[in-house]
Amino acid sequence: KPLTVMHTDITQVALTNGKWGYISAVIDEASKEALTVLASYSPNKALIKKTLDKLEPRIDPESKPILHSDQGWQYQVSEYRDRLKDLGIVQSMSRKGNCHDNAPAESFFSILKRECLKRYQIKNITELRAILASYIKWY
Repeated sequence: KPLTVMHTDITQVALTNGKWGYISAVIDEASKEALTVLASYSPNKALIKKTLDKLEPRIDPESKPILHSDQGWQYQVSEYRDRLKDLGIVQSMSRKGNCHDNAPAESFFSILKRECLKRYQIKNITELRAILASYIKWY
């Protein structure tokens, strides 16, 4: 059932200005819809907070949805875990050393890079965000 099991992760993309762009996404397990996709110059707490803020209007806390991630530091900090509780979301994490647990998020990033991002010389975060917005609308 849509919006009951979701996956999240962060990936990085090299930009031509010599910096990295970091993309945070939440993917719905049932529909495969990209529920939120945001980009930043840093994979920091602010990016994760914005990802959850953008997800919030889509969530019915009464349904006790599950949000699965890997064991990245972003998903282990108390701010993230507290925010999930506030949203009524149950946290789930991959087992140590088992990337297959979060395959839907990894698969989405693979498709995003293969179908879209590798076709561009992306200069900066503004350009990355514009490309992502266009692709997600199509996706």
